[in-house]
Amino acid sequence: MTVLAGVLNDFGNAIDFILHKRESVAGSTQVGGAQLWPLLVTHLQVVCYSMVVSALLAIPLGVWLGHRGKGQFAAASAANVGRAVPSIAVLVFFSAYLGLGTINLVFAMVLLAIPPIFTNTYVGVRQVDRDAVDAARGMGMTGLQIVRRVELPLALPLVFGGLRTSTVNVIATATLGPLVGVLTLGDAIINSNVYGPEGRLAGAILVAVLAVVAEVTFALLQRAVTPAGLRPSRSSRRAWSRRRPADATVQPPVTPAP
Repeated sequence: MTVLAGVLNDFGNAIDFILHKRESVAGSTQVGGAQLWPLLVTHLQVVCYSMVVSALLAIPLGVWLGHRGKGQFAAASAANVGRAVPSIAVLVFFSAYLGLGTINLVFAMVLLAIPPIFTNTYVGVRQVDRDAVDAARGMGMTGLQIVRRVELPLALPLVFGGLRTSTVNVIATATLGPLVGVLTLGDAIINSNVYGPEGRLAGAILVAVLAVVAEVTFALLQRAVTPAGLRPSRSSRRAWSRRRPADATVQPPVTPAP
């Protein structure tokens, strides 16, 4: 109970830090409350810039390679590289070339966001039923018309799945901004000597809330762009949830008694 009370007290102090201004730990400036809005605005700007650039680069490339049936190795490599390369290493490495500032941070976030978007777009286009593509080609559609009317609409759910993953990743990783001179919400998390423990927890709470909002928003968009024929009906979902493991097993035939 003592531990739980301490956690609730820390959480309450963090919420109070978000709602009200106070003196910093050093005592020279005010932090918290409205002072967090510029950090939040900068954080959202970095996320928006990074996602727009990533989508403009990754989606057309994924659609083009998926339509041509090439680039499977590139898609797999992009997924693996995106998981392997740490963003902080990219920030530090390109600081020597791009300097400190928003461009460096956005560039690192773009490299982080591209792999999920590109991979999901490529896989989504490649998973479109080839019979539907052949039928469209037989009707005299050009390659661009097939992409626009057949492949891309059917691939949109996976495309939005990639955007959903990348957005959440960028929201979480943009907290590294203060390391390159960009004051995002990560400033409250990293500079505890200014914001104190309440500010650190408050920054983490705001980042978590942004990630949850983005996850829910893109989940709704992903469902909205899914064609009605591909959505599981309520009755099928209810039947699947009630299905017992024993129902999925194949029962041996019953031999009638002689």
